[in-house]
Amino acid sequence: MLALWFLLGFLVPHTAARYTADWASLDARPLPPWYDQAKVGIFVHWGVFSVPGFDSEWFWWHWQGQQPPDQKCVSYMSKNYPPGFSYPEFAPQFHAQFFNPGDWADIFKASGAKYVVLTAKHHEGFTNWGSPNSWNWNSVDTGPHRDLVGDLGEAVRNRSLHYGLYNSLYEWFNPLYRTDKKNGFKTQEFVKHKLLPELYNMVVRYRPDLIWSDGDWDAPDTYWNSTEFLAWLYNDSPVKDTIVTNDRWGAGCACKHGGYYNCVDKYTPGQLPKHKWEKCTSVDTLSWGYRRNMKMSQLMDLPSIIEDLVRTVALGGNYLLNVGPTPDGMIPAVFEERLRGVGAWLQINGEAVYASKPWRVQTENTTVPVWYTSKGTSVYAIMITKPPKLTLLLLGPKTSAVTKVTLLGNPKPLPWSPVSPGGGLTVLLPELPYAPGQAWTLKLDGIL
Repeated sequence: MLALWFLLGFLVPHTAARYTADWASLDARPLPPWYDQAKVGIFVHWGVFSVPGFDSEWFWWHWQGQQPPDQKCVSYMSKNYPPGFSYPEFAPQFHAQFFNPGDWADIFKASGAKYVVLTAKHHEGFTNWGSPNSWNWNSVDTGPHRDLVGDLGEAVRNRSLHYGLYNSLYEWFNPLYRTDKKNGFKTQEFVKHKLLPELYNMVVRYRPDLIWSDGDWDAPDTYWNSTEFLAWLYNDSPVKDTIVTNDRWGAGCACKHGGYYNCVDKYTPGQLPKHKWEKCTSVDTLSWGYRRNMKMSQLMDLPSIIEDLVRTVALGGNYLLNVGPTPDGMIPAVFEERLRGVGAWLQINGEAVYASKPWRVQTENTTVPVWYTSKGTSVYAIMITKPPKLTLLLLGPKTSAVTKVTLLGNPKPLPWSPVSPGGGLTVLLPELPYAPGQAWTLKLDGIL
């Protein structure tokens, strides 16, 4: 009985432990396991910026914020819109009349992704939900006149996908924010009356599995009250046990504080990072938002996406692939084709991706470029180029008497021979079948 009381006394303080509003405490929180197991996500940039569909989602800033303005944006407006036309006048044209959240969720499910992240609010400040802190500058009061965040969330979750929300901390032209900035961020009117009430409301209303924070770089985390918000998120919010966050919570936080690390857009480390990370990238290499004038040569092709995904996962990262829908609510067919291509590849090779871990050797290039992952006692060697001959030399693995090699998608064992007592093997390959993305995976069991 005494031992039981001792055990209870040990357990209760542990389970009741709370995170304090400082980075030392918050950074010690373990990442909920679903995120590392998921590996692949879809990013969706959608907002008023989709209406002009020109330059990028930064169009408003490039046109009327930065000094000097981008002349391409100035010219685009002068040639296509009447004098005095203001950016907010684009909002009523954000109709989303063809938006079918079930269709989107079906495409995301078919892509093999395990989570979806939608822009709840980008830097323009327009919310894709009826935020009470964004009167008449949200998707319920104007434009689509519907709750885009809620509608997509329901459809995504009905297909057993995790749902995340992107939220920009700053808003380019919000008067409260601009006043705080003029005051050297010594005042916090924007944070107290706009940002934080909206964030709390968003979390309680939609219960996201992930918050993808952005727009933090102008000011330190102390201005945004980031640590106080995260302490509430991890301790008392309705998603405290499942929520995942990134690292964009104030100037200097990226690659240093938060949940997993994004570091910079399209982050591509040269070696295995020590901390869980994510690469976000976009099918359209020039923009995250929809562009009416995008060209095929400016898009990632499927083999490039697969190679990028494989490299990212082999180095311990998650891969978040972005598409920009049209203002009328369609995912452009070329984006859908890419996503379904990724899904077709993952249907065969997903065993080497989902819930995998980096192996002791991440890559080699003896015959062709190969990236390694592992799961349990199995090692996976992913070839991202077709070998010139039907033999593949691998120097990383050390074989044993029970080593078995198979090609994912084909259960028949492949012949192999050791290279030397120190390790390595030569695998006799079959005629490799057509593979979406031109990448094939060998499964190695019985490797030392």
